[in-house]
Amino acid sequence: MQGVVGYSSGTGRNRSASRRNGAAVSARSRALAGTAGAVARSGRASPRPRTSTEVAVSAAGQEAPRRRTLAEKLDHLFTVVHPPKGEYTYEQVATAIEERGGPTISAAYVWQLRKGARDNPTKRHLEALADFFGVPPSYFFDEDAAHVVDAELELLVALRDGAVRDVALSAAGLSQQSLAAIQAMIDQARRLEGLPDRGGNGPDGQQE
Repeated sequence: MQGVVGYSSGTGRNRSASRRNGAAVSARSRALAGTAGAVARSGRASPRPRTSTEVAVSAAGQEAPRRRTLAEKLDHLFTVVHPPKGEYTYEQVATAIEERGGPTISAAYVWQLRKGARDNPTKRHLEALADFFGVPPSYFFDEDAAHVVDAELELLVALRDGAVRDVALSAAGLSQQSLAAIQAMIDQARRLEGLPDRGGNGPDGQQE
């Protein structure tokens, strides 16, 4: 009887130990499963690192201006910066550069640069051309600087129009409130006539 009781007690202890061990293993399994799930969820949630281009576009809110060629920039200067009678001749540009103490440059070479037949001028040539047209040398090297200069050149073109110049001169001395009211009316008139706004956007607000 004693042996049966002892066997029974031992069996009971063994079963209890087995249940405890099973519970411990189950708990560890659940813990490991939870950790694996957390890692998996973390992996899915981690965003793909953005490229430098994506960061720049996100920061600016829009893509950077298209990079123009030297020929395009020089052609734009010829078109916008000129005397009342029309564009400078290539001979006038070359002569003026040399008279100002700049590097030797021929009219034919200026023509080649404008047309894109040549695109490897020296730094001195670019500085001389920038000086002639009244823009900073960075106009040819930095697209952001060129974008700012072009905006100023647009104002220069607008002021060639006598009526526009009269409006600008008439506005001199007015208060900020009056200037803002006039600008609002001009913006509205431009929209009615289908003209782009001052930011270069079309009448529908889209970038042109």
